[in-house]
Amino acid sequence: MPINAEYRGPADLPKVIPVFPLPGALLLPRGQMPLNIFEPRYLQMVDDAFRDGHRLIGMIQPDVTHSHSNERPTLFKVGCVGRITQLAESGDGRYILELTGVARFRVLEEKTVLTPYRQCNVDFSAFPDDFVARKGEEEVDRKALLAALTQFLKANQLKVDWEGIESAPNEALVNALAMMSPYGPAEKQALLEAPNLKTRAEILIAVTEMDLAKKQTSGDPPLQ
Repeated sequence: MPINAEYRGPADLPKVIPVFPLPGALLLPRGQMPLNIFEPRYLQMVDDAFRDGHRLIGMIQPDVTHSHSNERPTLFKVGCVGRITQLAESGDGRYILELTGVARFRVLEEKTVLTPYRQCNVDFSAFPDDFVARKGEEEVDRKALLAALTQFLKANQLKVDWEGIESAPNEALVNALAMMSPYGPAEKQALLEAPNLKTRAEILIAVTEMDLAKKQTSGDPPLQ
């Protein structure tokens, strides 16, 4: 496989991928996720991803509410595969890497494998639009999204680079805000499984508004 492989559709991706279960982690197509890899099983996963040539890792959340084992929790049925686009060695045995999201997948079954990390048989066919950059951008209510963001920032006394936000295309803006959002696994999973960009933006707005309303009624302190 070429070093800079281009994925045009589900058929371009392998049917079996290594998966990295991580609570609260949300990777979306064309989004960037930094990872600090230090567990031996995941260090081997990274090594194997390079050895196999695909450099792909599937990010997926453990479904703790339906799990019977903390060591090997049940996985949600939908995750997102990312390609390792940056890698650095820390000097103390860790990898500092960046994953760039490629496409979402649905887990068909978990494989029985000898590797210390988990692998799944997956299907990408339900998410063909993930391979089309900026698909559905024109349907996003950008004004409502920015209004919700403004309220969130004000309530939590936070600041952002507004110049960067104003210049960001809708896809990059929605996905970056979703990935950085401070919400729990259930909300992150809903954002991941949204059928399109418009719906993802609507979910993000709704979750933000509910969170703000809850804080106002409960008197909870702002995020630190």
